[in-house]
Amino acid sequence: MSVPPRLLAVVVMALWAMCYPLIALALDDAPHLTFAALRAALGGATLMAVALATGVSWPAAGRQWRWILVAGVGMTGIGYFGMFHGAEFVAPGLATVMSNGQPLIAGLLATAFLGERTGATGWSGLVIGFVGVAVIALPSFRPGADATDLIGLAYVLLATTGVAVGHIAIKRLAEDVAPVMAMGLQLAVGAFLLAGLAIAIEDPTRIDWTGRFVLALLGLALPGTALAFWLWQITLARLAVSQAVAFSFIVPVIGLTVGWAFFEETVTTLTIAGAVLSVIGVWLATGQGSRAEAPATPGGAWREPWFPRPSKQPPAFPDR
Repeated sequence: MSVPPRLLAVVVMALWAMCYPLIALALDDAPHLTFAALRAALGGATLMAVALATGVSWPAAGRQWRWILVAGVGMTGIGYFGMFHGAEFVAPGLATVMSNGQPLIAGLLATAFLGERTGATGWSGLVIGFVGVAVIALPSFRPGADATDLIGLAYVLLATTGVAVGHIAIKRLAEDVAPVMAMGLQLAVGAFLLAGLAIAIEDPTRIDWTGRFVLALLGLALPGTALAFWLWQITLARLAVSQAVAFSFIVPVIGLTVGWAFFEETVTTLTIAGAVLSVIGVWLATGQGSRAEAPATPGGAWREPWFPRPSKQPPAFPDR
């Protein structure tokens, strides 16, 4: 069975959008980094169990392990650390805008390190999508509503850059290591880093194991992390990085829709306009006219999208 990669990308974004209300639901039940470390550890352990149960081989090359390390430190470790701490110092609107700048950063990194060529239409889509997110977040910019300082901006920028670098690392692994194995290992790396930080600056024993916390943790770790990262590597095996990451612009749109449908949140003309711009940006950046291309690779994409076995072809991305 082959699922269209753009549909996979939308599913991943919906899963990640689901994480925000789950985090908010149980954020008071555990220290921030401890919560993040548990999420990454449980998600990684689940994928590793699937990988071992289905006979997926361990990465064999040092190059593969290096990219797993980069993905774990950047996407999971730095990404979670920066966003959890940045939220304490940065107004929500500004945090939303800055974090959604990562498709632009990832697009630039893909051009520099992967040799991807994104045409004018693709770049226009990324810029329009970013503007759409900024418009959606505009109501959060209320004078004096939330404090913002340089350390908060640094945290969010650190997280945004870490996630963008993580996308590049996952793309490097996408055609070379089975998704369940690669994503399980990178989550384990990120969980180890987060746990170390939690021990250093928090009290990891201060967890209130309520039913609410357990439910939120399972929702975040299994569909929101394990399933989402698994599908994300499969997506990146089939799309250029700039095309895949452009779908992140629809996360605020999904959030708006859920808030309006289930939590009676007000949707204004301004937020609708921002949502329309975001969708237009995604359409331009991911359509056939975007001309986003990656260098041809000898191995090709995984042909078994759900539980692939390691390829016998030469590595798709030679060690540099």
